[in-house]
Amino acid sequence: MNMTMGVTMNVTQKKILLGCIADDFTGATDLANNLVRAGMRVVQTIGVPAEPLAADVDAVVVALKSRTIAAAEAVSQSLAALRWLQEQGARQFYFKYCSTFDSLFSGEVRGNIGPVTEALMDALGTDFTIATPAFPDNKRTVFKGYLFVGDVLLSESGMQNHPLTPMTDPNLVRVMQAQCQRKVGLIDHAVVARGADAVTQRIEGLKAEGVSIAVVDAVSNDDLVRMGPALAALPLLTAGSGVAIALPANFGLEPSSQAGALPPAKGLRAIVSGSCSLATNGQVRHFIENGGAAMALDPLRIAAGADVVGEVLAWAGPLLANGPVLVYSTAQSDAVKSVQSRLGVEEAGAMVERTVAAIARGLVEQGVRQLVVAGGETSGACVQALQIAQMQIGSQIDPGVPWCHAHSPAAGAEGLHVTLKSGNFGGEDFFTRAFEVLA
Repeated sequence: MNMTMGVTMNVTQKKILLGCIADDFTGATDLANNLVRAGMRVVQTIGVPAEPLAADVDAVVVALKSRTIAAAEAVSQSLAALRWLQEQGARQFYFKYCSTFDSLFSGEVRGNIGPVTEALMDALGTDFTIATPAFPDNKRTVFKGYLFVGDVLLSESGMQNHPLTPMTDPNLVRVMQAQCQRKVGLIDHAVVARGADAVTQRIEGLKAEGVSIAVVDAVSNDDLVRMGPALAALPLLTAGSGVAIALPANFGLEPSSQAGALPPAKGLRAIVSGSCSLATNGQVRHFIENGGAAMALDPLRIAAGADVVGEVLAWAGPLLANGPVLVYSTAQSDAVKSVQSRLGVEEAGAMVERTVAAIARGLVEQGVRQLVVAGGETSGACVQALQIAQMQIGSQIDPGVPWCHAHSPAAGAEGLHVTLKSGNFGGEDFFTRAFEVLA
């Protein structure tokens, strides 16, 4: 019997219904959250496990940090995750990407979502899959193949200014086709509105036309639920997290409060943020304007060799007993570009991530047991710094953002509660309300 990160591994092979591969850590919890809400018991792993699954759950989400890496490496990591999930007996597979459909644009490869999708199709021997980042609960909708964020097209939402993965084209058929060798088509809203049988018929028609990947419209949760039964027979699904609400029913599962039960919360509270999104900027501003204790990080001081981590931990120590503290590198896009021009895009981002992750670990070592992390790349760096291997998925704070419970050497045997928030998710008061939900 082996012990890994506080999770007992045994020789009994656990079988899972759904095996999921997510291209970033916040996206993984986003997906897991929707599965839990719909009745599945879910564990999220950080990276591909080295051991067989021990937990008795319905679904596993393997969280990768592949959204912003080169396509070849993203494919390699995703195939490794697929092999492990196949070994756990998964009956269906799900490749989860961001609801803004963005990934690294590198050289002639116009994003890695397409290459990963096609590699998974090849490995599973399937000739058809869908693609839809629609997540209406978070105002991500697809109509006539165009992705909307709220009331505006993706290319007008602020994502056109993303420092790592800018999105300037909202037409998903066009975006996906530029990344794929296979033919990409569309299942539009007029079909989805007629229900699962119509979707199934459209799939068969597209296959007859030589289409292998279909972008699917969805403007409401009802659309996602309507298409759900038509997806039951597909070996592979690719999507944001929205489609997940329709899948547990395909396995005969119904919503249950027990699916998201976590241990009681205790300990000190903190927030670390590395996201530059419009939503997180607003959340930082709201927290500060309402009297929250906050410290901003200066990337240029970090680059100059200042002991920023030590300074932050010394500042936070006396304040933690009075309520949550916020440490943030969040900035407007113009400020981010200024720092990138001095340090380089990759180095500026990696340097800040390392610093925020070191601060997160230091805060946990000081007694923080309720930790909010904002930003996809920041979340990846923080869970790695905390040496978290698995997370049990709990209740929802906001659409796409659940609390989780995890074991970490920095937290001791009791573990800690952590939430990994995508930069674009959450209401303006998220940083305050998250702890109220956990109380």
